Amino acid sequence: MILTIIIFVAILSLLVFVHELGHFLFAKRAGMGVHEFGFGFPPRVFGIQKQDGKWRLVWGKGGQAVADSVDQGQTVYSVNAIPLGGFVKIMGEDNNEAKDPRSFTNKSFIARFLTLFAGVAMNVLAAWVILSVGFMIGLPVAINGLDEVPSGARFSQQQILIGGVREGSAAEAANIKESDIILSVDGQQFTEIETLQDYIRSKAGQTMSFEVKRINEIVKTEVVTETQNDPTKGVVGVGLAYYGKMQFQPHVALWQGAKTTVNQLKAIFSGIAKIFTSEDGVKGVGGPVKIAQLTGQVADLGLLPLLQFTAFLSLNLAILNSLPFPALDGGRMLFLIIEKLRGKPNNQSVEQYANAIGFMLLLLLMVVITVRDVSQLESIKNLFS
Repeated sequence: MILTIIIFVAILSLLVFVHELGHFLFAKRAGMGVHEFGFGFPPRVFGIQKQDGKWRLVWGKGGQAVADSVDQGQTVYSVNAIPLGGFVKIMGEDNNEAKDPRSFTNKSFIARFLTLFAGVAMNVLAAWVILSVGFMIGLPVAINGLDEVPSGARFSQQQILIGGVREGSAAEAANIKESDIILSVDGQQFTEIETLQDYIRSKAGQTMSFEVKRINEIVKTEVVTETQNDPTKGVVGVGLAYYGKMQFQPHVALWQGAKTTVNQLKAIFSGIAKIFTSEDGVKGVGGPVKIAQLTGQVADLGLLPLLQFTAFLSLNLAILNSLPFPALDGGRMLFLIIEKLRGKPNNQSVEQYANAIGFMLLLLLMVVITVRDVSQLESIKNLFS
């Protein structure tokens, strides 16, 4: 449990830091002043800053710079006490310091918009890099047939995966689940789908012993084969797929990483759409507790599945921040667009109130989802059973 929390915090911190790094790099590129770029959250432990052409240590209390040790015109690169992600303080992003030409408020619409968008872009870029490196090493994938292996790719460690379980089937009755990996059937190991299917057909009406791997546990179960149209042929009611590592040459891995990134973005957008169109609504949404639980399960599978999951989380963070909701980057970009269409600055009080209300609503939603996720944990259920 402790290791799961450590891994979850480390991954989340890395992704948040990458997001803030995007804002920082583009702000600098656009000529904006940046007061501080920090790893973790205040209070500050220490920082470095260039003063008179030399790098010097600076200190702070409660996240506020000590006036006599900090040059307000130079960026402080800080390490902070709470190791959760990072932050960037851009000059004028709170609509102050309007007199300074380096202020966020004095830059062009496109410079401000891209500075806000850069955090989202950085998370998408991070996912692409992670997936590309993963494909260079070899990422676990599922394919319907060996003819789906791309030309030039290497598919290794081939196993057979349960791609689906028919409702009411013998497999469902035997507690076989989708995504289970078949280790053996009646003590025999199979690596070819056709060979396994032929074996199952030959066992019409008989009991078969299945041994499957489910995340980090081995499950053994007995399956009584069914007979449907042909009483001489057995079926168990599962769809089968191949599972193994797919590896590409570096230049192909970059392209494959890009394609996978796009496909995952589509899948996430589709999932968001279902929140508003399905009967379940937000019931399918997971909060920090659920994500931490999934992180622990994926970590048990090994480093490569954890890399895939990290890329997926990075894309989720990108899309979440791009939503046009107050307090998120997408909301701030929306206010910029409104300002551009109006041809004059927005009412800052209205904008600040909207962001404050948006933040409170997001916080409330996170609390509700977290309480629900905690209540569904088996360890919590056992306390009250």
